[in-house]
Amino acid sequence: MTAIDTDALLLLLAASAATALAVMLITFAIGSARNLHRVVDIAWGAAFAAVAVVCWFLSDGYGDTTRRTVVALATFVWGLRLAFHIARRGRGHGEDPRYARMLDRARGSRRLYALRTVYLLQGALVWLVSLPVQVASLVPEPLGAAAYAGIALWAAGVTFEATGDYQLARFKADPANKGRIMDRGLWSWTRHPNYFGDFLVWWGLYLLACASWQTAALTVVSPLVMSGLLIFGSGKRLLENHMSQRPGYADYRARTSGFFPLPPRRKARPDAHASAP
Repeated sequence: MTAIDTDALLLLLAASAATALAVMLITFAIGSARNLHRVVDIAWGAAFAAVAVVCWFLSDGYGDTTRRTVVALATFVWGLRLAFHIARRGRGHGEDPRYARMLDRARGSRRLYALRTVYLLQGALVWLVSLPVQVASLVPEPLGAAAYAGIALWAAGVTFEATGDYQLARFKADPANKGRIMDRGLWSWTRHPNYFGDFLVWWGLYLLACASWQTAALTVVSPLVMSGLLIFGSGKRLLENHMSQRPGYADYRARTSGFFPLPPRRKARPDAHASAP
């Protein structure tokens, strides 16, 4: 049975919450000054990276050195890569339409509305989703089979996500593709390779915390919440609502898996026996 120091866990829970809050408040100040709240998307990955660093420092002397280092490094690499990618992708662009529509519903101060519904909410989600990072940092047992499976799953997720992002960036960089739907490479197997990659990453980090049934039960909410966000929340669902009006998207949707990678379906052929108009 994995015995985690209760006082150390409470310290990590509080420190992680404070770290996520600090990152979001700093980002809120920047977004308000620039009147550009899409910067919170950069802070999403950066906040996880910051939480990972804090957990690594504060867990010294409590958790297994290899496990706490692996989970911190894995989270830091994923979060920083995501933050830099979003920052590069959004350079020179105006407000994200999602946040513009959300703020249009504000009653009273738009800034306070953004603080409550965007920044503080995302800070709370960072704290909740990062539970495996916090708990794994304090697990005293050395890495076992579940942890090694988690590392493999994390590596597959980061590779899948980074490859999808790279393919999409190259596609958009070609002026000949303006207005076209990206349906090549990984994007021909799933409409959301980046979200699927995130899905694998967080189930992998969860397995790093699964040293016993207690730690597994304590942290399973993290990958479940992340999966819900990616598939039913602010990820796949919102993006597809936005893309639904794009020419050619309906055909792309009909032949490409919505989330889990599958071989692309063939285009439906017209019925040869259909009667002439």
